[in-house]
Amino acid sequence: MAKTTDQMTTLAQLFLQAGASSKERPAFATRIKGGSFEMVSYGSWCERALALATGLIELGLEAREHVGLLSDNCFEWILIDAAVQFSGAADVPRGSDITPAEMKYIIAHADVKILFLENQKLLAQWQELNEAFPECSHIIIMKGEEGITLPEGVLTLASLEALGKRLREAGDRRVEERIAQLHPNDLYTIIYTSGTTGTPKGVQLTHASICSQVKNLKTVLIGEASSKNQLLGKEALRALSILPVWHSYERVFEMFVISQGGCTYYSSLRSLSQDLKLVRPNVMASAPRLWEVLYEKIIAEVERQSRFKKILFHNVINCEWLAALFRRWNLPPLPQLRSVVGGDLRATISGGGALPPYVDQFFNRIGIAVLEGYGLTESGPVLAVRTPEQLVIGTVGPLLPETEIKIIDLEHGVILYPDPSDRDLGVGRRGEICARGPQVMHGYYKDPEGTMRALREGWLHTGDIGVMTPEGCLKIVGRCKETIVLLNGENVEPLPIESRLLQSPFIAQCMVVGQDQKQLGLLIVPAAEVVTQQTTDLQQQQQIFQSEIRRLISTEHGFKAFEKIGPWRLLTKSFEVGDELTGTYKLKRHLIAEKYRALIEEMF
Repeated sequence: MAKTTDQMTTLAQLFLQAGASSKERPAFATRIKGGSFEMVSYGSWCERALALATGLIELGLEAREHVGLLSDNCFEWILIDAAVQFSGAADVPRGSDITPAEMKYIIAHADVKILFLENQKLLAQWQELNEAFPECSHIIIMKGEEGITLPEGVLTLASLEALGKRLREAGDRRVEERIAQLHPNDLYTIIYTSGTTGTPKGVQLTHASICSQVKNLKTVLIGEASSKNQLLGKEALRALSILPVWHSYERVFEMFVISQGGCTYYSSLRSLSQDLKLVRPNVMASAPRLWEVLYEKIIAEVERQSRFKKILFHNVINCEWLAALFRRWNLPPLPQLRSVVGGDLRATISGGGALPPYVDQFFNRIGIAVLEGYGLTESGPVLAVRTPEQLVIGTVGPLLPETEIKIIDLEHGVILYPDPSDRDLGVGRRGEICARGPQVMHGYYKDPEGTMRALREGWLHTGDIGVMTPEGCLKIVGRCKETIVLLNGENVEPLPIESRLLQSPFIAQCMVVGQDQKQLGLLIVPAAEVVTQQTTDLQQQQQIFQSEIRRLISTEHGFKAFEKIGPWRLLTKSFEVGDELTGTYKLKRHLIAEKYRALIEEMF
């Protein structure tokens, strides 16, 4: 009897099972010229991955060695990922926006034996650094360009796959032997963190870690067939892939879609609006910034409507019982609003940062289940996620099955939750979140000291500050390393302040500063078009921002006196992914603080 996907203990088994049970179904779709998608079936993907894995073994790749994979989202990425698992090795992924310094550090530190590069740009970058990688024996370019001669020793993906195909046709079955020898605790991948707090660390995740995530995400998104709140039924999954696939979050989500025989459509932020309408996805992984952009787009469209439609819209959105009535009967304007994400979206898990409460409430009220989740690369990544039964706005929902947490005091390390001596077990007490479960990392690669700091007696110390709510949901309130300590000793969490400020139509991005200062300061990236529409007079623009800061960060909105903003400065350049932002749009605070150090010092 064939194993179900819930019984799979390695990703290689999961891929083989998907290739056999969903052989003729579309597995992956790539955008081509003209706006259509080119499909690849599960059977074709699996056979090609087996051939490519054979080619890798022929090159001399041993089981449990490391393969570098530098590429953005595309079919070739998942083809190589499957081939690496079939060969019994582990991959070390990163996006094409990797800097020369990151490439030099990661490829050498991870002991990469074979390196896949997406394009000529990365190949040129590697050529300048190749002396730094004495252990790297082979370079393979994924997407060659016609008419360009490759350097000696550089192979193409197509030629390596063709080599493996010939060997398999001649009876080579070394891949099957490697797959049979894989163990659940073998390394699946080493994902280097984005470096928001300094040097990237290599997070080691095992096959067992990812398989547990796939199984438990199914519980959240599929659930029991008899459940009234079942989000996804028997319909084939159509998932849009827009977040960086080398991140653990998007990657685990793709594994979940594969486990259900669904199709992943590779998109990008440039073509997102078109692809949402073309693909009409029913499930996707997402980040808060996506929902902020869509919210702004909807609000701008509403403002162009008649007075009656605007009043109807605001009444529906601001009244929960009325919104529930409109959702139940699918009354206007809800179908038109949901069309902005294609019209068929049943659920999305939003991760990588906190959703602004007003955006969170808006989409859930119009009938789009935005299930905010929480986790980090070190936890595979998901630790908690909202469910239809526990969709508490402002929280990240209940813990994922098989996951435990404890909340400890930041200064003394005593357990605040769960506290058996307290009638409510310590609900509402805030401290550092520590987690334990099958998804937690094996440790940091070649960093025993870092591993000992993060993993203590089996518990992962997340560095995030949280509380458990009376509803049994986890609420994230800040980050230990992001906490700003003012000169008077007051601790300030910047995230709630920044989230509130981003509600202003005049502020596109911002970062609170003020470590060891008497008061908080603020760096602002203005929403230039909106500001210009109001006035071109610099003095009036200054008054606009001052007014917005005072309006939003006030005692009336629950902020304490020491949380109010003192000096602030406008920046002329936006924070961008690959520079000041990670791939999931988190602020690289240490980098921004260093980049604008002179401005911050002048501010205070």
